[in-house]
Amino acid sequence: MKKYDVIVIGSGMAGMTIAKKCAKKGLKTAITDSRPYGGTCALRGCDPKKILVGAAEIIDRANKMSGTGISGDIFINWQDLMAYKNELVSKMPKGVEKGYENAGVKMYHGAASFESENTVRIGNDLLEGDKIVIVTGARPVILDIPGGDLPIDSTDFLNLEKLPEHITFIGGGYIAMEFAHIAARAGSKVTIFHRGKRPLENFDEDIVKHLVDATRALEIELHLETEVVGIKEDDDQFKVITKSPNSTETYKTNLVVNAAGRVPELDDMNLEKANIASNKKGIKVNEYLQSESNPAVYAAGDAADSNGLNLTPVAVMEGHAVAANIIRGNSKKPDYSEMPSAVFTLPTLAAVGMTEEQAKGSGKEHQVKSASASNGYNAKRINESTYAYKVISDKDGHILGAHIIGPHAEEMINLFAMAIRAKLKVADIRNMVYSYPSMGSDIGSMV
Repeated sequence: MKKYDVIVIGSGMAGMTIAKKCAKKGLKTAITDSRPYGGTCALRGCDPKKILVGAAEIIDRANKMSGTGISGDIFINWQDLMAYKNELVSKMPKGVEKGYENAGVKMYHGAASFESENTVRIGNDLLEGDKIVIVTGARPVILDIPGGDLPIDSTDFLNLEKLPEHITFIGGGYIAMEFAHIAARAGSKVTIFHRGKRPLENFDEDIVKHLVDATRALEIELHLETEVVGIKEDDDQFKVITKSPNSTETYKTNLVVNAAGRVPELDDMNLEKANIASNKKGIKVNEYLQSESNPAVYAAGDAADSNGLNLTPVAVMEGHAVAANIIRGNSKKPDYSEMPSAVFTLPTLAAVGMTEEQAKGSGKEHQVKSASASNGYNAKRINESTYAYKVISDKDGHILGAHIIGPHAEEMINLFAMAIRAKLKVADIRNMVYSYPSMGSDIGSMV
């Protein structure tokens, strides 16, 4: 039996934050991961995806400026792009391990399963911890349909050696929309099947409509209210069987990608042996991110059933709270007052705070300012036809929510997030002096 003050299960950004902070305060700390160190965002998610998005952005911008001073054909060399991505991503695990080594964190490599309320087994090692933290992230949902094991997942897509002629995505969330926009601009024909009435159902409905129009303008086939009910192999292709309110159809495709969502990765951890209560959203935690049923256990990020969005920066923020609560006792609650998020389609969709629907449901007196900005200078100078916003404020002029689709929306939304955090009023935002011409200079006219 090896004893530690803190055992961290999962080496993503939240786990890194917790392990290093605890070790710095002199706590004997161990960390483990069943995969290479670094976590989903750095190795299998945000970072490698944004490299591919960066290439797609160049194609998108060149196409939109064609005939206005830009000429000649450019294209994505998928093999070269993947090699570039792999070169950057492959350096991460060794760098992360070096950081743990310098911090004095003991590293293990393997899946952890509980033996009791404060002991875990990692391979042949049995570890006891005064505190154990679960930050294992999330995994793709398993498709419970005939042929549900045939699609690849998002990790596989990010490692495709060759892009096929036709790709089908199951789902209408972040992964499907972002990857579809990348694949289409890399030369593939793309189809998306989503069983809901609209994609990205957690985002503002009116802003999502603009993205739907932009997606279809890219000749991506987006089928809504259409559920995939089966998949069959057909020589070197796949047959995708779908069901919609009016019909059952079969489509042929070269590749199917499971983008139907993600669930907390808590499989095979034997949580019941440690009296750790969980549900489909993750470990049940209190306001300090401590397990409701086992006080020796904390959880953060996608593995926790908290009020935080499933975003890496939110997981890191929760990681800081968990570390503080382990070091000083329960004293720090995570702050969810502003959680900006972005969907890296082209154009980008970004949001922070309440949607209009949520504002109506809150009972708060509020006002909404919404418009297309596609005729404004910042859209015209780059020939961008999709640019719109919606900003919701309360009766006192404080921002409740902001929603943008357009170029650099992911940057603009951070300014709205700061306004929410700093409790700036509409008048404050209008009266600011902005650099011009910049996308940020449009913010004053959006409120």
